[in-house]
Amino acid sequence: MRILITNDDGINAPGLEILHAIATEVAGPEGEVWTVAPAFEQSGVGHCISYVHPTMIAELGPRRFAAEGSPADCVLAALSDVLAETPPDLVLSGVNRGNNAAENVLYSGTVGGAMEAAIQGLPAIALSQYFGPGNVAMENSFEAAAVHGAALVSRLWEQGHWDRADYRVFYNVNFPPVPAADVRGTRVTAQGFRRGTGFGMKAEMAPNGRRFLWITNGPQNVVTEPGTDAHANLEGYISVTPMRADLTAHDRLDGLRAALE
Repeated sequence: MRILITNDDGINAPGLEILHAIATEVAGPEGEVWTVAPAFEQSGVGHCISYVHPTMIAELGPRRFAAEGSPADCVLAALSDVLAETPPDLVLSGVNRGNNAAENVLYSGTVGGAMEAAIQGLPAIALSQYFGPGNVAMENSFEAAAVHGAALVSRLWEQGHWDRADYRVFYNVNFPPVPAADVRGTRVTAQGFRRGTGFGMKAEMAPNGRRFLWITNGPQNVVTEPGTDAHANLEGYISVTPMRADLTAHDRLDGLRAALE
């Protein structure tokens, strides 16, 4: 089995090291794990691609490459260049430092990498580690992902729904903000929404007198509706959310046709 891994926290991020261990276990002794990850942190870039400038890529070691671009760029670089003759069987993106649940999904470069793989016709899973009081001060804040990641990915690979639709299914996995021993199980969830919180901007003056705007983020411990990702995570469960890149509001098509056609 050949697995491609990427992330949005950068080639030297600790979560990528965790993901490499997960992928190595899943691929097995005869498998291959290839890394193509951003040379620098790309958090919050979503599904962007470097459309107006080239992407430099450098080989850092055996099966290990850094690209000056987004996670989606890295997937494209792997499929078009690094692994052009031997495409991967599975693409894993993460393990992100922090959750990619609820509205965070829409901004996530980690999810963007998995989404690009799915658009390219490959099975893909995004993995993120929720941070909170239960794990943020631990020596290894990624412990839940490190301990439970390989088994979950293997189960998804063997039992998940891997269709070949134009907008094929990919999976978004979030590990709860607790020690590995306190993980209560796995829940299949919908994407949630944290009400009353979200991103914004705050103005600050730099020492040189120039005014800058900094992105701000709301609290991440806001509970979403039961049956959704962040709700399950804050209850101690791993969330698995099937997703597609199709943004059509299918539940509104018939009503809009009746009104406009």
